[in-house]
Amino acid sequence: MKKILVLMMFLTVSFCFAQKTERKLIWEENFSKKKINESFWNFELGDGCPNLCGYGNNERQIYTKTNHEIKDGNLIIEARKEGEKYTSTKITTKGKKEFLYGRIEARAKLPVGHGLWPAFWMLGANIDSVKWPKTGEIDILEYIGRDPHMVYTTLHTQDSHGNTINTKRTEFPTIEEGYHVYAIEWTKEKIDFFVDTTLVYTFNPEIKNEDTWPFDKPFYIIVNLAIGGNFGGPDVDDSILPQKYYIDYVRVYQ
Repeated sequence: MKKILVLMMFLTVSFCFAQKTERKLIWEENFSKKKINESFWNFELGDGCPNLCGYGNNERQIYTKTNHEIKDGNLIIEARKEGEKYTSTKITTKGKKEFLYGRIEARAKLPVGHGLWPAFWMLGANIDSVKWPKTGEIDILEYIGRDPHMVYTTLHTQDSHGNTINTKRTEFPTIEEGYHVYAIEWTKEKIDFFVDTTLVYTFNPEIKNEDTWPFDKPFYIIVNLAIGGNFGGPDVDDSILPQKYYIDYVRVYQ
């Protein structure tokens, strides 16, 4: 009888703990409408000039409102070469949906080819006042076609002067095949990065201040497909274009 009571108490405590730690879905974008929902999303247009030509990375694309479609519940961003110009699409939730802590994830299928640079990432919502890299940057997914089967997860801070030192390059031999989930679990203490169910990187600096840990303020979400650039290229294999980046959903849990 005592064993039964102990077991029941254990199950009760376990159930309560599970209930307390269960996350709640607070926002999602399933791309179920015919057009991008501009109450959530902004289009970033052009090539970054005159303020930040090539978006600070010598990227070669011009962002437009016409390099995407919504089909079968997916946002599909298409990288193209049109004449001598490369075109693509970039959307952000800046000023519309900003988040502090929780699980942020996207289910996506990658484009393939040398010179492509799809990403799912976040920037501090205070970027206009404190500028990059002091605002902080969370790269949940970066993939570059010149380095196949690899996923990059990275953070940029003032402490590193924006340089890529807080990073992990992880091999996934079949990452180009089908859809995968790219996510972070973000708390006051650390940020864990996941590909599907695999924990690939944890960022948890021992000293946390505004230079090492700008991740105690709201951030907004960015989805884009860059072409070329310091990281993605610089060479682009034109023969693989057009290529498509599929995003099934974006979800935020807290």
